[in-house]
Amino acid sequence: MRRVLGHGSFLRFYLLLGLALCVVFFIALGGRSFIEQIRREDYREQLAALPMSLMTQQLASSPVAEREAMLARFSERLGMQLSLKRIESVGLNYFEQARIERGTVLVAEEPWRLRQRIPNDEWMLEATFAVWSERQWQGSMILLGEWLASMPHEARADAIALLDAGSWPLVLLSTPPSDLTPEQQFQLAQGGVLTRLVSDKLSLMLLYRVPGDNQWLQAGPTSRGDTLPVNLHLPLLVGLMVVLSLIIYLIMRSIEARMARLELAATRIASGRLETRVKVESGDFLGRLGMAFNGMANQVQSLLRGQQEMIRAVSHELRTPVARIRFAVQMVEDMTDQPAIRRQLQGIDADISELDELVDEILTYARLGGESINGVELEMALVECRAMAERVIDTLSPLHQSLSLTLDGSAEVELYAEPRYLQRALQNLVSNACRYGKSQVVIRLWDEPHLVRIDIEDDGPGIPPEARSDIFKPFARLDDSRARSSGGYGLGLSIVQKIMAGHGGSVTVDTSPTLGGARFTLLIPRRELPV
Repeated sequence: MRRVLGHGSFLRFYLLLGLALCVVFFIALGGRSFIEQIRREDYREQLAALPMSLMTQQLASSPVAEREAMLARFSERLGMQLSLKRIESVGLNYFEQARIERGTVLVAEEPWRLRQRIPNDEWMLEATFAVWSERQWQGSMILLGEWLASMPHEARADAIALLDAGSWPLVLLSTPPSDLTPEQQFQLAQGGVLTRLVSDKLSLMLLYRVPGDNQWLQAGPTSRGDTLPVNLHLPLLVGLMVVLSLIIYLIMRSIEARMARLELAATRIASGRLETRVKVESGDFLGRLGMAFNGMANQVQSLLRGQQEMIRAVSHELRTPVARIRFAVQMVEDMTDQPAIRRQLQGIDADISELDELVDEILTYARLGGESINGVELEMALVECRAMAERVIDTLSPLHQSLSLTLDGSAEVELYAEPRYLQRALQNLVSNACRYGKSQVVIRLWDEPHLVRIDIEDDGPGIPPEARSDIFKPFARLDDSRARSSGGYGLGLSIVQKIMAGHGGSVTVDTSPTLGGARFTLLIPRRELPV
């Protein structure tokens, strides 16, 4: 079983999810039981609210000397043992004390014990009895009717409003209900309390005639309290959703973290850090994926290293025969004075120089294709961009005397970068602009908050939009020829792109808004100077 779990990430996920659902189920049962207990306590408080509120209101409005007689009368009517106690003399906990202060009825069962504070008084009424029965219902109605009979008609509605009826909604009727049977009418006339059953709700309703008056007091229908109220349902559902979401999040976080490490490793390899590997933590699906990923990275790194070593070896080996050919051509040139032969030898010498430059470009491209250009092995230094651009112009101006090479921007711009590679990138772009420009090439420096921008513009034919994404590929050319008039080997712009990638920047091309030709833009981000 352990082996199966170790090799199945998703099986383990489903098992953990099943355990989470079981935990949530038991939490729901516990929450339901807790809420049912609260509901039962609330139902008992609502049931006892009417008689306790009736007695405490009458006690509050009567003199202290008459309270003992009133307690005896209440006790006889309701079948309860009643007593008055000072609140501070009763050992109440913090929550009971708070509820008593709010005027809530404290209810305890087996035997029943009801306690409520007398309004605006330090005394508390306590009632004890064995079983809640019909006697308490009927006694409460009789006491309420006698209380209402002792006051004028216009004050009765206000008196009822002062009472906490709880689960016994109180209504004063001027006429009795029309559906009473003769026996029920006789019972009311004799001063009895009529108990009725509301069939559609299966609830009780009490009816009592106010003594000596043509008013009837109706209590009910009583609320049974079978369903949980919304204010208890909603927190339970929200709590379950929060617990379930938290458990699923904790389960998924480990899987997501491992997938994020895979994503980070893939991103680092795509940026050139081929030494990156993924830590394999187990033999499950994600572990096997990590091992396959590491194997792929090893293979890619080996292939690239082999390719770079082969390019470097071939390029170095080409230098020796090229040097021998150059030496032989120079010897032959020194041995003859015939103009035709010397012209051919000069052409051969130019071809040898072009081949030598091509070998140098290939070596540079292979060196930039290594892992060091994308890592921290670049030897950074503080570069003065204006001075660097002036050096490039001084180098290329004698080779292109028909062109005007100018530098726009008088402010000095400093940048922390690799000086030799950055100058090589700028020189490649300026050489490219001189090759295709007609009469003018402009270098512009822009000092921006987070980067340095260098624009190289010319007045040549420009580059078509559909070809701009291909010119940075190795050996890519806009024309199909290799004539000396067009020049280049298709590696200069690729070298520029690799140098910019090594600096964390980029190179783009568009149309020059001032000269109408091509505009190449170098974007080099600023780096913090080392301490």
